[in-house]
Amino acid sequence: MLTVVIIFLFFAILLYFLLGGADFGAGIIELFTSDDNKHRTRSTMYQAIGPIWEANHMWLIIAVVIMFVGFPDIYSKMCTYLHIPLLIMLLGIIARGTAFAFRNYDAIKGERTQYLYNNIFVYSSFLTPLFLGIIAGSAISRQIDFAATDFLSAYVYSWFNWFSIAVGLFTVALCGFLAAIYLIGEATDDYDVKRFIKKAKILNGIAFFCGGLVFLAAETLNIHMAHWIFGNPVSLTAVIAASVSLVLLWVSVSKGRKQIPRIFAAFQVSMILLSVGFTHYPNFIMGKNGQNLSLLTDHATSKTIDDLGIALLVGSLFILPALFYLFYSFRAKGGGGHE
Repeated sequence: MLTVVIIFLFFAILLYFLLGGADFGAGIIELFTSDDNKHRTRSTMYQAIGPIWEANHMWLIIAVVIMFVGFPDIYSKMCTYLHIPLLIMLLGIIARGTAFAFRNYDAIKGERTQYLYNNIFVYSSFLTPLFLGIIAGSAISRQIDFAATDFLSAYVYSWFNWFSIAVGLFTVALCGFLAAIYLIGEATDDYDVKRFIKKAKILNGIAFFCGGLVFLAAETLNIHMAHWIFGNPVSLTAVIAASVSLVLLWVSVSKGRKQIPRIFAAFQVSMILLSVGFTHYPNFIMGKNGQNLSLLTDHATSKTIDDLGIALLVGSLFILPALFYLFYSFRAKGGGGHE
């Protein structure tokens, strides 16, 4: 049953990145959109994320519950040594969701309040995935010192380093890229399609650049990312699959396809996560001096894991059909809110 729990954890993280990440990416795109086109971008964005924006964080909640119940030691260590970036990320999620709702349903819609809501929305859309990536990078950076005795070593240097920040920037670029590809399929005229294609190309280039920064920053901390990713057949195959899917993505975009590129984009990101995750599995946190926390050894009792696995299997029978129906219902009504 431990394998079942780990699979659910992996897919919860993956789906949060693919759906919630694209949700954040829509705000990132708006942040870097000219004032003349912001209204058009928002209208398309509401159509795209309206059906599922409130449900996206369910995947994060599932991942947190799995960690809290099934892997309490790992959960407590993350919440202790990474509590600063975790707090900033959670505040960003709250601020972003609040601003999204208020700017859409504010009865007054005054210019000053809309300006405030818009700024909160776009900047929290940038900061949230940035710190999500920082947390992910910190977990494998070997910079968390479980034996630290001072504040900076325990709670700041564990995440405030070039590698974690580079992973955060790479995460932001990937979220923006995902959103741009998804929004191509939501655009209703050629002008918007061309705008989102251009933004997707720019963000694709930025993602490549930030990916290079990740490798460079890794070497400064003696994290041999190249060996991790290219040194085993599974990760290497995943990298090749991601590269091929990227080529197929742009071929399908050039042919005017709108839905197929979404599949290739989601597949590409999934392969990137697989290539990195497989290299250090089953370790979930890689600390200093080889103090690693493993999903296979640092878990709850067998009885707890069995009960958690059964709860996840039974719960999925209700949650997944409900989500599909939610998406279908919103689509049938023409999407989310209107500005």
